[in-house]
Amino acid sequence: MAALLDEIRQMANHINAYEFVNHSVQSIFLGGGTPSLLEPDQIRMLLDCLRGHFYIEESAEISMEANPGTLTREKLIAAYEAGINRLSIGLQSTDDLMLRRLGRIHSFKQFLNNYEMAREVGFDNINIDLMSGLPGQTLTDWKETLSTVVSLRPDHISAYSLIIEEGTPFAEDSLILSNLPDEETDRQMYEITGEFLAAQGYRRYEISNYALPGKECRHNMGYWEGTPYLGFGLGASSYYHHARFSNESDISKYIKDPFVPFHLRADYEEQTKKQEMEDRMIFGLRMMKGVSREEFKREFGVEMDEMFGSVIDKYILYGLMEDNEGRVCLTDSGIDVSNRIFEEFLL
Repeated sequence: MAALLDEIRQMANHINAYEFVNHSVQSIFLGGGTPSLLEPDQIRMLLDCLRGHFYIEESAEISMEANPGTLTREKLIAAYEAGINRLSIGLQSTDDLMLRRLGRIHSFKQFLNNYEMAREVGFDNINIDLMSGLPGQTLTDWKETLSTVVSLRPDHISAYSLIIEEGTPFAEDSLILSNLPDEETDRQMYEITGEFLAAQGYRRYEISNYALPGKECRHNMGYWEGTPYLGFGLGASSYYHHARFSNESDISKYIKDPFVPFHLRADYEEQTKKQEMEDRMIFGLRMMKGVSREEFKREFGVEMDEMFGSVIDKYILYGLMEDNEGRVCLTDSGIDVSNRIFEEFLL
């Protein structure tokens, strides 16, 4: 914690000394781990440090990720009083058997207790993370999870399909692998999610994210729209001044030398204009509203069609993309094969 606070202070001092620009912070996201493990005093210290060294807009969205079972009323009160105004709770499933298969430490009852407590404390912007395609999960199980969660009326729902990554325990567990839903069932879960949540008033604004009106996650939208951001902490990544870089992920090295931010860089890559145009299309097309031709030209000084016209025309012809009032976006069918389409935007 001391090293993290030092890193924040030193980076702020560097920016103030060399850039002569008053940066306005629109959003803060405490995540990439389990920040709800922090003690109440540590949550307060962290937010005080950020406010003391950066100009944070009064209306800024300040989110904190939390795992059920790690929240207490005292922590929730401390977070709320420190200015955190959005919670993202990793539920994944309402079925305790599924949670055990995932190796989660919480039960649905613990989640429910945490969720109700957060509402009582005053949080009026809560996201719930859900996961489909779990080992042994049926369509009926998934519908039950969706129905139960929607009955709680969270403000935002992130619904992802389980992906087995190489080198993880799941990838080497034959019992897990043999119990995964087949491809057709997984696809049906995906389709049911969109249809059911839309009927309940949740607007899909990104491939895996649904929100009640006005509750879209501004921080994540910043990623998809190419807004620069600074990442603080172990292994944190940043996109700043047309460069992508990340922090040291060895905790002993991080703690030893957090005082000069640039000593912490594990990698640093200047982004070319072509790379930034690729990113704008690939990330921007994740959003239902797509990418504005006008904004693209204003940012890069070149017409979108000059760089990507052949790809866009091809997929419009296939019915996988459309030009909607000057915005290029994926159709529902295009979302189904989005990764394949994104590959073709690599120049």
